[in-house]
Amino acid sequence: LFVNQYKSENDSSMARHHSSKLSKVREDVTDKTTIRAENEVEAHKLANNYRFGFRKWKSHVTERPFEVRSDVVKELYSDLNHLITCGNVVYVLLFGWWVSLVYLLVSILMVITIIGAPYGKLCWKLSLYFLWPFGKSIQEVIPEGVEDDKDLSPILLPSPTEEHIPDLLQAPPQNKRYWRCVSTYVWLLLGYPWLAVVHSLACLLSWLLVFTIPVAKMNARTLASILLMPPKSLIRVPQRTLLCCYHAVNWNYYKYTVDGINVFAVNLLPLVIISLVIGYVDKGNQFASSEVKFATAIVSIIPLSYYIGMGIASISAQSNFAVGAVVNATFGSITEMTFYITALLRGHRAGKACLQEVVKSALTGTLLGCILFIPGICMIIGGLRHREQRFNSRSAGVSSALLFISVGGVFAPTLFSKAYGNLVCDNCTDSMGGKTSGPFVCHNCHYDLNNYTLFHNHIEPLVYTVSVLLPFAYIIGLIFTLKTHSHIYDIHVGEGQVAGHQNAVVLWSRWRALVILIMATLLMSACADVTTEHIQPILSQPNISQYFIGVTVLAMVPEIPEIVNGIQFALQNNISLSLEVGSCIAVQVCMLQIPLLVLFNSFYDVGFVLIFCDLHLWASIFSVILVNYIFMDGKSDYFQGKRCLEDLT
Repeated sequence: LFVNQYKSENDSSMARHHSSKLSKVREDVTDKTTIRAENEVEAHKLANNYRFGFRKWKSHVTERPFEVRSDVVKELYSDLNHLITCGNVVYVLLFGWWVSLVYLLVSILMVITIIGAPYGKLCWKLSLYFLWPFGKSIQEVIPEGVEDDKDLSPILLPSPTEEHIPDLLQAPPQNKRYWRCVSTYVWLLLGYPWLAVVHSLACLLSWLLVFTIPVAKMNARTLASILLMPPKSLIRVPQRTLLCCYHAVNWNYYKYTVDGINVFAVNLLPLVIISLVIGYVDKGNQFASSEVKFATAIVSIIPLSYYIGMGIASISAQSNFAVGAVVNATFGSITEMTFYITALLRGHRAGKACLQEVVKSALTGTLLGCILFIPGICMIIGGLRHREQRFNSRSAGVSSALLFISVGGVFAPTLFSKAYGNLVCDNCTDSMGGKTSGPFVCHNCHYDLNNYTLFHNHIEPLVYTVSVLLPFAYIIGLIFTLKTHSHIYDIHVGEGQVAGHQNAVVLWSRWRALVILIMATLLMSACADVTTEHIQPILSQPNISQYFIGVTVLAMVPEIPEIVNGIQFALQNNISLSLEVGSCIAVQVCMLQIPLLVLFNSFYDVGFVLIFCDLHLWASIFSVILVNYIFMDGKSDYFQGKRCLEDLT
């Protein structure tokens, strides 16, 4: 009996040991993160996405070979056989008929001149072509003795990264006589200018519509090369294709990028110039109201944020972790800091204390948006495509712990002032509208900071102490996650992924990225100045409060690129990065941005005091507690995302 009991205990201990070993292996497999990249630069960028303190960036920073692109992008390269589609019919209604009509009128004009008759014949053929270009092609004659070893792909086969297209403006040897003919100058004076205006307008409109980018490329190629070639080289027996088109509209063009920047952000760049012109030139609001200037300036921040994000990702991917950490810590907060400092300076000079509250509201709104809104919307969208998504709870726990410490440090002076300060209320009236007796309704309540003993001897030293400790805690977090305990993230590069493409072509070099970062920062400062200058009419509206503007518009608009990146990560079943997007921004707000504002106020007193109202205090603390609870199990679905958005509202 004793032997059997010993065997039973031994078997049970071996079973427990085997079970713990299996659970440990299962835990290691769960926490292991394997990334796939085409080259070393992309692998470095993807690894930075998982590191604490680094900006999460979805777009590629290098050119991608065609064979590794997605099926959606490959479809943009393919020649479609469906010529009669809804998009092609829309092209005829929006562009085809009037472009063809102008060609017909120019054709008549050139025939009347007699000497320009060859161009008139060319315009007649192009009139028929642009009315319905699908399935047709424009081809060039190759002179004898000239080898055609260049594979000229059609212009309407786009890609997120443009491939090199040989210069079609360089004339073959036989076309040197082109510039000696009188008909050439008749064409350039009477026919080409009208068609240049038409194609420029069609190119601009189709590019702004995004989904009709093939039409924009077709018009650009025609304007830059086709119309500047001799008519005989296009009318005779063709030997080389110059232009062809199979489809005018493709809904996948929302993914189109120019040098790694989404096409929507590129299209918003002219708005930056417009906002600066009307903001600084039209001082008397003769051509645009203050509301219009405020709206254009705040929207102009979106494309600048994209360029700043691309610059940070490019420099970090080509540098070591120390340089990447410094760049992310400095330029990662530049978008928000430019607005905060500009608003505080303008409020101090104009004597408007409301701008200080707007800045505090924007800080609180950024915290709430990054802690609840970004994870919530990513969980919902990702959960609709994937039933359940898992993430590394250990790495998420590090970010949530730092977030909890940082929020506690930021709101420590507020808690201290509420515990020992006096509440002062202004603009108080009773329920009957008078100022006699009865239940009062107060509209401006704040804690008295004029008490020299309380504020200068207790609260102010606490503010400076917190402002020193928070950046120090951020540095410790970087060392912990990047050096001493980097195994928590357990990032591995898939075997055979990087070896295939060693010679990566970087879209932005480090110097180019640095120059773009500086230019975008300067433009961001100018847009922030216009925004703060024309925010007062918005705050004067009776139904709009300074807290609403700060928490919603000023806090979330600069974070739109981060929101888009988080949603894209969630759609790819990488909810871990979606959650890290919000946590990274929130930690930087508490540990870097707020201490920098306190430091700036210590050198140049703008009246910024690190004491928040009750609503901001309890909303931020509650959101941090909620997000720590969500990060515990390492799983997410759309129901948890819905709960985050409900708690935010």
